[in-house]
Amino acid sequence: MTSLQVDASPSRTTVARGTPSRTVAAELRGLVKRFGGVTAVDGLDLTVTQGEVVAFLGPNGAGKTTTIDMLLGLSTPDSGSVQVFGTGPRQAVAEGRVSAVMQSGGLLRDLTVAETLRLTACLFSHTRSVTEVLERAGITSIADRRVGKCSGGQQQRVRFAMALLPDPDLIVLDEPTTGMDVEGRRDFWNAMHADATRGRTVVFATHYLEEADAYADRIVLVSGGRVVADGTPAEIKAMSAGRLVTATWPGAGTGEALQLRALPGVEDVELRGETVLVRAADSDAVARHLLTHTPAHDLQVTSRGLEDAFIALTGHPHTTPDTVDLTGATR
Repeated sequence: MTSLQVDASPSRTTVARGTPSRTVAAELRGLVKRFGGVTAVDGLDLTVTQGEVVAFLGPNGAGKTTTIDMLLGLSTPDSGSVQVFGTGPRQAVAEGRVSAVMQSGGLLRDLTVAETLRLTACLFSHTRSVTEVLERAGITSIADRRVGKCSGGQQQRVRFAMALLPDPDLIVLDEPTTGMDVEGRRDFWNAMHADATRGRTVVFATHYLEEADAYADRIVLVSGGRVVADGTPAEIKAMSAGRLVTATWPGAGTGEALQLRALPGVEDVELRGETVLVRAADSDAVARHLLTHTPAHDLQVTSRGLEDAFIALTGHPHTTPDTVDLTGATR
């Protein structure tokens, strides 16, 4: 049985689950990280269990990348603790239990793809074969290509192959599909889910909300350095009350939009050519009005999407990948 609960901490919404306990892959408790006078992470708590695929979402500056850095042992929290499979993150990384695919860096442009993987394999006492990870990442055909000649999406696949070499129990992904085409992104996530069914844990940060909606078992939404919501994609979307009513209304203009805005429970009205979109708490009342008092037709009533929940829970508009700062300056 699953029930929705509100945590005692400010603006924190969580989901209580009645599922059997599983091995804890990562446990973050009371994490705080400051950069000068800026608090990037402010008392963040998070537990990830083995085999979960967890999306880590939030607006720019929410503390996502800073949290990931602490999870990987790349930086140390000012206070709080990080445990990965019961040990410190640096030890877990050294043992090959944790790997990461980051946004940039980590590649030598003059080496070929295969040479890059063979060099990386030398850093671990035990690895999967280079041939196996090339195939797993879908880059066998470019094994002899120099990294500098690879596209951005291909370089991300090289990083993915590098992360797979030690056969980690936990893989952490920071914007992993940046630069990939639609087919590449789909193949990537199918591979991730196949690994998760065999017990691998996946934590990923992304600005592609549709990726989180389609591929995550669980979404953790952060804002202001804290977790503000935690649940399945369906549960997160349900936290944004109301529905979207869409209809075809030839000739609808500003006057008609103002009439719709005056209806009880209507939050927003948008006109797109002959299509009118109404966001409202009482979608039935809006639908009745459109059908009985207007020439509108072809009505559709749908639940709010993940983007609506993102805005409602964080107070920030969602930014597209084209506007995301990938330099690491905004964390």
